Amino acid sequence: MGDLGAPRDLFEIPRAVAYFNCGYMSPLLRASREAGERGLRRKSQPWTVTAGDLFAWTEAVREKFARLLGARADDVALVPSVSYAMAVAAANLPVGPGRYVLLLEEAFPSAVYPWCEAARLGGGQVVTVPRPRDDDWTRAVLERIDERAAVASLPAFHWTDGGLLHLDRIGRRLREVGAALVVDATQAIGVMPFDLTAIDPDFVAVAAYKWLLGPYSVGFLYAAPRHQEGRPIEFNWAPRAGSEDFSRLVEYRDDYQPGARRFDVGEVFNFNLLPAAEAGLDQLLAWGVDQIHSQVAELADRLAEAAESFGLRGVARDRRAGHYLGLRAPSGLPSDLAARLAAEQVYVSVRGNALRVTPHLYNDEEDLARFRAALAGALG
Repeated sequence: MGDLGAPRDLFEIPRAVAYFNCGYMSPLLRASREAGERGLRRKSQPWTVTAGDLFAWTEAVREKFARLLGARADDVALVPSVSYAMAVAAANLPVGPGRYVLLLEEAFPSAVYPWCEAARLGGGQVVTVPRPRDDDWTRAVLERIDERAAVASLPAFHWTDGGLLHLDRIGRRLREVGAALVVDATQAIGVMPFDLTAIDPDFVAVAAYKWLLGPYSVGFLYAAPRHQEGRPIEFNWAPRAGSEDFSRLVEYRDDYQPGARRFDVGEVFNFNLLPAAEAGLDQLLAWGVDQIHSQVAELADRLAEAAESFGLRGVARDRRAGHYLGLRAPSGLPSDLAARLAAEQVYVSVRGNALRVTPHLYNDEEDLARFRAALAGALG
């Protein structure tokens, strides 16, 4: 399938394993593991590490993620998680009395809890958009937005089943009423196109351990230029202006490094995680997001077709993200379905009441055949 060579060879996935669970956690590339190991070895010999090395690592990763997103390096902060990124956004987008933050029903918790707290502290409200029966999340969100909206914290699509949101239309409506848009794009960036200019979000949070093929505890925060003079949630030394000169760190400064760097997490110079993350970004940039999406969406369509023969159906193709399946049965899924498939070394997730199937380029024809056979054994 596709023309991107033999991507499976770049990963350490045994032939007997059919891993359709990138939406849970991607496997690391061999190159990422090796880069992380090299980084740890540098920490074993700290006399070889200079201040220039530390800043070069962070800037290389920042620039490559920015390229993937279609942003500038100055627009990107390095963070450990989506919850951290959301906390930064919430610290800079108040939800005051008479205003509300808009969330989706069954949204991912890390994009919910920070906003519940922000509304509580600001005296505002939380408004939840119920799941639409027709899976048209865009319409459901647009119908709920009014002049009392302060912030909408939304994904590119629903994490349980791939139900798509047209964020360009939603962002335009939010700007009309003076509200902000914060996006959890963890399940999107690196695998599907994301038009930053058309969407014009205020903040975008992305964890690296899924579709960025990176390690755990690395993430990125895009901050629109209009928010880059904002308030960070911690006050460490590295984002301050002039911090590259270690001999002058005791000359405390109020000014920051340019752009979104003020939002960087403390101890940002992570010796093993940043090199591993960089290797993942390198591979994605080499493949190209459009090519990735085209090939993975084709496989997802074939998986959906295979599942339909067993009575499992997902969101209609024109209302879901191309690479993402959430399969449901009219009478509900067997409670142990994922375990039955795992017993055959076919790995998926259950999120909400959907069997979530999320392939990537490392999946091939043999994996597809194993998926069909495992479903037949579990449901036939």
